Amino acid sequence: MNNLKAIKRESTSTGSNNKLRSEGLIPAILYGGKEANLNISIQMKEIKNLINSDTFLSKVLELEINGKKEKVIPRDVAFNVVSEKPIHIDFMRIVSGKKIILEIPVKFINHPDSPGLKRGGVLNIVRRKVELKCPAENIPDEIVVDLTGTDIGTSIKISSVKLEENVVPTISDRDFVIATVASPTVIKEPEKPAEGDAAAEGAEGETPAEGAEAAPTKDGDPAKKDDKLKEGAEKKPDEKKPSEKKPAEKK
Repeated sequence: MNNLKAIKRESTSTGSNNKLRSEGLIPAILYGGKEANLNISIQMKEIKNLINSDTFLSKVLELEINGKKEKVIPRDVAFNVVSEKPIHIDFMRIVSGKKIILEIPVKFINHPDSPGLKRGGVLNIVRRKVELKCPAENIPDEIVVDLTGTDIGTSIKISSVKLEENVVPTISDRDFVIATVASPTVIKEPEKPAEGDAAAEGAEGETPAEGAEAAPTKDGDPAKKDDKLKEGAEKKPDEKKPSEKKPAEKK
């Protein structure tokens, strides 16, 4: 149990509270039980780590005020919207015999002893905190869930969790699930095309590069056309030979 020293404060004005904060103190109030409400302040450095923990609002603390010790439980914390520093805390006295409703954090243990997790299963947490009704003198710090023997498809319900004596969940009309061990999620990658198919696709889509000669065709072969032109240029029309005159016949 954490012990904290608190200082009684007389003034509750905004100015005096701001002065306390500038001096490293957090204004607070203590209420509950048969005693009157008490305005107090707490050293920031003494409670800073506790405030940042997940179990702060369900943790039993012992406040010492002017030499008198009281068991209390934090019920609310106000934070500055800009700096996110705590600026006010509400504490409630713990009265023996009374029951308190609190949200208790869930802790999972023995992960290596779960066959389902060993085979690649995933722990799917449904509830990280469970609201319980507890005796003021018997408030658990956490709800412990043992994963030993859990396989894929296992649903861990509140009935399978061992709770402290006289500690009961506020949800009493059903056996609700806290977590499950689910099958691993596998993302299937798209199949890659075979090398032969890729080559065929590349061949079909190929076009001649700019400035490259066109492929020869049957009728329009550029090389053959050039040859025909050359042949035509080399050949000259047949020169007519002078006709040979036959000698005149003698009469």
